[in-house]
Amino acid sequence: MYKIVRRAELNPTVTLLDIEAPHVARKAEPGQFIILRVDEDGERIPLTIADFNRETGVVTIIFQIVGSTTEKLNHKMEGDFIQDFVGPLGTPTHTEGLKKVAIVGGGVGCAIAYPIAKKLHNLGCEVHTIVGFRSKDIVILEDEFKAVSDKMVMMTDDGTYGTKGLVTAGLEELILAGEKYDEVIAIGPVIMMKFVCQVTKKYDIKTVISMNPIMIDGTGMCGGCRLTVGGETKFACVDGPDFDGHQVDFAEAMSRGTMYKPFERHKYEETCNLFKKEEK
Repeated sequence: MYKIVRRAELNPTVTLLDIEAPHVARKAEPGQFIILRVDEDGERIPLTIADFNRETGVVTIIFQIVGSTTEKLNHKMEGDFIQDFVGPLGTPTHTEGLKKVAIVGGGVGCAIAYPIAKKLHNLGCEVHTIVGFRSKDIVILEDEFKAVSDKMVMMTDDGTYGTKGLVTAGLEELILAGEKYDEVIAIGPVIMMKFVCQVTKKYDIKTVISMNPIMIDGTGMCGGCRLTVGGETKFACVDGPDFDGHQVDFAEAMSRGTMYKPFERHKYEETCNLFKKEEK
């Protein structure tokens, strides 16, 4: 059993949990993920490690409420326990030797982008972050990104905060202003990463993306995170989650990513109704 030592609601649908998991914290690196079960009857889901503290043995996860399991997880409070918390899994994001990097984060994907930006900053790399959200009321981790960024650009779709527009516009503006990047790291919705890669390909900038959004069971056994990279079949959870964005077949990945949405919605509504009955 793993104890929740801190809980924070970052916005109406995104929650942060700090979990006591010293064995995971000891070896965790940015880009890796864990697999958890809320209770002994629960399903296994992968969640990316948003932060970790080796001294206190605490691992931070940030999740969006999209289905049954995340709804159950969101009802856990400080002092409660979750059944299983296994990791770290996946290949860490490559950070060594980079001198100047642009990190592009979209929505809850910023929870994955932040630990990468933090490590690069601690390694002495010049870090520029471009983060985007639909509107001001769902912005997360702004102060955390500012603390580890030499330059930060905030974008919102509706213009209620920062600059109105998409992260691709913010990134291209920096490139056109003369910024030279060793690498761009993009993490967010698959459609966002696709368009970031279209921008960087024009300027011949190596681009790494995280295919965490299409992972399901985290072991490769379900086949749900299968994708084509450079003409070869890969699995996001086993071979990644990071890949060369210019080699990814986005059309295939986006098609597979929509397969389970009706099922997720049904299970989410079923779980919500169960909690409502219990509250009565």
